[in-house]
Amino acid sequence: MRQALELAARGEALASPNPMVGALVVDERGRILGSGTHCYAELKHAEVLALEEAGEQARGNTLYLNLEPCSHVGRTGPCAEAVIKAGIARVVCCMEDPNPRVAGRGFAMLRDAGIEVEVGLLENEAKKLNESFAQYIRTGLPFVTLKAAMTLDGKIAGSNAQSGSSASYITGEVARAEVHRMRHAADAIMVGVGTVVADNPMLTDRSGLPRRRRLLRVILDSTLRLPLNSRVVETAQDDVIVFCSFAEENKRRELEARGVRVEQVSIEDGEGLRSPMPHGGRPDLYRVLSLLGAEGITSLLVEGGAVVNWACLRSRLVDKLALFFTPRIFGPADTVPWLEGELGLPQGVSIEASNLSLERYGDDFAAICYLRDPYQPLGPQG
Repeated sequence: MRQALELAARGEALASPNPMVGALVVDERGRILGSGTHCYAELKHAEVLALEEAGEQARGNTLYLNLEPCSHVGRTGPCAEAVIKAGIARVVCCMEDPNPRVAGRGFAMLRDAGIEVEVGLLENEAKKLNESFAQYIRTGLPFVTLKAAMTLDGKIAGSNAQSGSSASYITGEVARAEVHRMRHAADAIMVGVGTVVADNPMLTDRSGLPRRRRLLRVILDSTLRLPLNSRVVETAQDDVIVFCSFAEENKRRELEARGVRVEQVSIEDGEGLRSPMPHGGRPDLYRVLSLLGAEGITSLLVEGGAVVNWACLRSRLVDKLALFFTPRIFGPADTVPWLEGELGLPQGVSIEASNLSLERYGDDFAAICYLRDPYQPLGPQG
């Protein structure tokens, strides 16, 4: 099963908006007869690839995979039917598919056909692997991870002498490599225009690993002040989208001529969708996520500044926190905290996190925790 999970992980940045799935056909002596990894562009699902490689040897043997075989017709036929037709005798699977169109129906088809089905082995690992898919397929919204790099006293930037040429270099090379792995795993990255003005980042995936589609670079920019000579604009190839509340028409045309897409979004926009806690004239964050989800963006990495960080947290739209700490202290003078905003939480209210884990990256460490479980039952509002 660990090998199946490793095969599934090879679909990172290649399977979205579908889930990452790996499959193995194994005989009674433990020999691998066929294997498969799902990639969206190659159409066929992992279990079908494994069954095709195994051929007639699949009959009477065991299929290991990390996600329930689908039971509906999508871009391909039902995988559960393919498993039955191949004559598989036993299926060992990590977890049920969170897709409401499947959600146990694939397992039921297998059992009705007389196939032995075992579910739950390495379930937690499998759930973590496809947490973005689970959020997206059930809500239509991307899974949001807020990442910040800071000192021990919670500062994301200091004086030039303290933090160097850019706040992004607070942490060391090992931690920065992990951040680029996170970017590679995401469909989109989001910052505020203040970060672009201050740091002039490219916001690209520099992992060197293959991906099916370019990392979408998303910028929140209320009044469309994104500099035309910024690196993110100069490198735009229809992979940059700016969400604004007020768009001066000449500036919009200049950005669009450079391959930057401009979407005007306000808290009164569209169908009246509102952030749970609107923030003045800034783009409605819930509407932003809805538009990204409508375009098949399943995962969003927020690498914003202090204002964007707090706006996202206060709006209760963050699913996961990845907070990187370096063993330094900047102190109070001329420094920037990782959270900043005019509005606080209601009195007596706090944001609660769960499932905390600590991970070491060279001299730095990261605190990883969840603000929402993408597998929990949906409330009455979805």
